[in-house]
Amino acid sequence: MNRAEVLLGAAARARRAIDGMAGTERAGGDYGTGAGGDTSHAIDIAAEGAVLDYLRERSFGCTVLGEECGSVRVPGGPGGSVIMDAVDGSVNAVRGIPFYCCSLAYAEGETLSSVTDAVVEDLGGTDRFWATRGRGAQANGRPMRAGAAHGQEYRVVVVNVSGIGPEGAARVQPVMEASHTRHLGANALEMAHVARGRLDALVDVRGRIRVQDVAAGCLLVREAGGAVVDETLADLDSDLSYSARLSFVAASGRGVLGEIAAKMGMG
Repeated sequence: MNRAEVLLGAAARARRAIDGMAGTERAGGDYGTGAGGDTSHAIDIAAEGAVLDYLRERSFGCTVLGEECGSVRVPGGPGGSVIMDAVDGSVNAVRGIPFYCCSLAYAEGETLSSVTDAVVEDLGGTDRFWATRGRGAQANGRPMRAGAAHGQEYRVVVVNVSGIGPEGAARVQPVMEASHTRHLGANALEMAHVARGRLDALVDVRGRIRVQDVAAGCLLVREAGGAVVDETLADLDSDLSYSARLSFVAASGRGVLGEIAAKMGMG
């Protein structure tokens, strides 16, 4: 069973389930706090249910670690875990801002480093990104590489500043001063664009991000030739628990990563 194909099928099912919801009253609502700790919206629940239904139909046995539903066992083979954020960028989706995605990753073991397959489906657009460990990354069926050749004049770095405090803001200020800075609101999709070479880096040092938000994006960036590191500049890794909270930098290459690390005093 091709795991990447199953994840692509599940993401496509999520797209169909929420078609026409974004930006409407049907998308929002408060359905309690999800397993990840954030408010669950109708659009989150619809997409997540569609993914679970698809995996059950395919008898894709696994433990699903969902942003809203928590840990759900799907009977069958192959085992392992599917790390799911069925709608990453929920606030964008509820408001109708077309930058949100379905992020799905398959892990053989119990750590981020055990992820072997990943899909990021751009639900606000038409792009599909996927990767299999050791086989590279693709965008819409074409190989993609991080690190497109652009000079400093065109450097674009995403800095996640949502809810950041004064100390964190001071840390990222040198990076923001040296680059064209963006904050787009969906980490998995931002990482996909780092992998594609459209963005040079994503910086998130708030110590708040969850594994569900980065599991797929990490594999995309790494398989496209980029790097994803923690604050010690070691390759980012974590257990898959809901209590894990991460800080990281995803960069299109070691050169960009080194410049950002120097500006922030990392390592």
